[in-house]
Amino acid sequence: MRKVINKKVYDTKTAELVAEYHNGFSQSDFRYLYEGLYRTNKGQFFIHADGGAMTKYCERVGNQTSGAETIILLTPEEAYEWLVEHNEVTAIEKYFSDMIQEG
Repeated sequence: MRKVINKKVYDTKTAELVAEYHNGFSQSDFRYLYEGLYRTNKGQFFIHADGGAMTKYCERVGNQTSGAETIILLTPEEAYEWLVEHNEVTAIEKYFSDMIQEG
């Protein structure tokens, strides 16, 4: 997916995929949810989100909702929190080694 935000192009084909989350539902299910965390060559993190009509990524169409696909920019802190939430330890160690230490 490609999207222009603040006069900059974000493209899942040219950015590095850091980690992915999928809730296990089929794309035809209203509860389907996919999030891919990406990092551009310039270091900007973003989420490529795709969700069904019963997810946080739904869009209003009249008096109904439908699924939607979008790109959402994240700060480094938000990207770190996303990785923690999804237990992506390897990616945390790779991109945020300065924020963690051995317990």
